[in-house]
Amino acid sequence: MGKLLSKVLKKLSADGPKRILMLGLDNAGKTTILYQMKHTEDYSTVPTVGFNVETISPCHGITLTVWDVGGQDHLRTLWHHYFDNVDGLVFVIDSTDRNRLSLAKAELKGIFHHDTMKNVPLVIIANKQDRTDALSTDILIEKLDLNQWYNGTFNIIPCCALTGDGLKSAFTVLAKIIRKQAKNRQIDVI
Repeated sequence: MGKLLSKVLKKLSADGPKRILMLGLDNAGKTTILYQMKHTEDYSTVPTVGFNVETISPCHGITLTVWDVGGQDHLRTLWHHYFDNVDGLVFVIDSTDRNRLSLAKAELKGIFHHDTMKNVPLVIIANKQDRTDALSTDILIEKLDLNQWYNGTFNIIPCCALTGDGLKSAFTVLAKIIRKQAKNRQIDVI
């Protein structure tokens, strides 16, 4: 019954805002990214306890409702509650946090072990690229084992949440993938 309702809701919202889940470890920059994309001028962030939701409109002709979910240990165990009806996933990596890359890798793989997330478009934001100690996207791909990823269905974009560099590109890539998937689903139905 739940899967049927999920499919009906998905069909009804086909032309509406697309639900984007933004996840990553704590202190990766998720909330800063959200408010930078929202163009909120005066914001200060604190660790997210729970979630923040903002609408980004339009992004490549698509309105995105972005759910920024906290990344602390105790909150990551609740992520799976947000997986239903997701149109895209943005996973944020702190490019300077070498000590927790294996944890980020494990969390990312855990997300895609859930049936509802297997075909969800993935954009990885390699944040904090403005820092001299930031790992390049090529090194992050290797460390996160992304070359082994499901049919290479990911995009990794270098960004700086504080300045906004690369963020528009990341969300545009995600919007294009969502639009392409929607178009392919329409062709499959015909």
